[in-house]
Amino acid sequence: MSELTFEQMLEESIKTIHSGEVVEGTVIDVKPDEIVLNIGYKSDGILTKSEYTNDSSVNLTEVVKPGDTMEVKILKVNDGEGQVALTYKRLAADRGNKRIEEAYNNHEVLKATVAQVLEGGLSVVVDEVRIFIPASLVSDTYEKDLNKYAGQEIEFVISEYNPKRRRYIGDRRQLISARKAELQKELFERIHEGDIVEGTVKNVTDFGAFVDLGGVDGLLHISEMSWGRIEHPKKVFKVGDQLKVLIKEISGSKIALSLKFEDANPWKDAASKYAAGNVVTGKVARMTDFGAFIELEPGVDALLHVSQIAKEHVEKPADVLSVGQEVTAKVVDFNEADKKISLSIKALTVPEHTGEDSDEVSVDIDAVIAAQEDGAE
Repeated sequence: MSELTFEQMLEESIKTIHSGEVVEGTVIDVKPDEIVLNIGYKSDGILTKSEYTNDSSVNLTEVVKPGDTMEVKILKVNDGEGQVALTYKRLAADRGNKRIEEAYNNHEVLKATVAQVLEGGLSVVVDEVRIFIPASLVSDTYEKDLNKYAGQEIEFVISEYNPKRRRYIGDRRQLISARKAELQKELFERIHEGDIVEGTVKNVTDFGAFVDLGGVDGLLHISEMSWGRIEHPKKVFKVGDQLKVLIKEISGSKIALSLKFEDANPWKDAASKYAAGNVVTGKVARMTDFGAFIELEPGVDALLHVSQIAKEHVEKPADVLSVGQEVTAKVVDFNEADKKISLSIKALTVPEHTGEDSDEVSVDIDAVIAAQEDGAE
C-alpha cells in the first residue's frame, strides 16, 4: 500500500461541512461589521453583523472577542470568495422557535424588553424570535398611548404559535386580569364596612373619584368627598393622590368610599352652636327665589327665607344679597333630625315682645320649598 502524501493527510484531517450544518467555531478576529471564525475547515467562516443579530445598534467588538467559542450554522460552504458564510441569528431563531413552542404548550410566563412600539401594539424579542402583542392584549383597560412601554420589561404568555406563518402572538392582559382577581379575593377577605384604608386616586370624573385600594377600585362619590360642598372633584383631587378613606359600603364587588369621617361631622355639636335664639354668622352660598342658603360652616347650611331678610319687603334675595357675602342672623328654628336650620336677619331688628312679627320669623322650610314647587308646576 502506497504511503499518503502530506497534502493528502492534511486534506483528510480537515472535516467536510454542508449547508445547514451546525458547527462550533473559535473567534479569530472581530471587525465592526463581521466576525471571523476558525471552524476546523480549510477556509475560515465569516459571520456578518446582519447574520449575527437583527439589532443594528449592536457593536460586534463589544459583544464578541477573539478566543470566544460559539455555535453557528453553515449558510454556504463557499460564499464566492472561498470562505464559508455563517449565521448565528438563524440558529438562535431555530432554537428560539423551539423555546417559544415549549412556552406556548406549557403556558409559561415569558419576560422580555419592549423592542418597538408599533401602531397596533408592542413588539418584543425572545431568543431572536419576534413576538407581537396587540394593543388589545397589552392591558385589561384601554391604553391610548403605548409609548410608555418603550424599553420596559414586561411579562406575557404566548397565545398563538404559528411558525409556518411566523405568527407569534403574546398576551399580557390575561396575566393582569388573573393577578387582579387574586388581589381582589385577598382584599375582600381583609376589608369590612367601617374600616379606614389607604388608597391611590386612579381616575377623577365629574361625579367622583375612583380609588385603587390594592387591586380593587372603590368609588368616592362627590357627595362623600367632604362634609361641605365640592364644586368639582378635579378641583380637589388628581390622579396619584394618596388618601385615607372610609369604607362606607361593600355591595358584591362594588365598594363605596367616604371622606366624611364622623369625628369631623359638623353636625356633631350643632345642637348647642345653632340652638334657636343664637346669633350666628355665615356666608351666602346660593340663592333661590324663596330665600338664600347660608353656609355657617362646611357641611352646615341654613335657610334665610326671603321674608326674613329685612324688616322691609324684599322681592327676591338677589336684590339685597350676593353670593359670598357675610351675614349675621338669629337662629329661629333648629331641626337636628332633618339637619335643617332657619335664620332671620329681621329678628335681630324686631323687638321680641312683638307677637305678630315673632310669629312671622318661624319658617317651615319643607312647606316653603313645597309651596315653591307647587307654584312652579
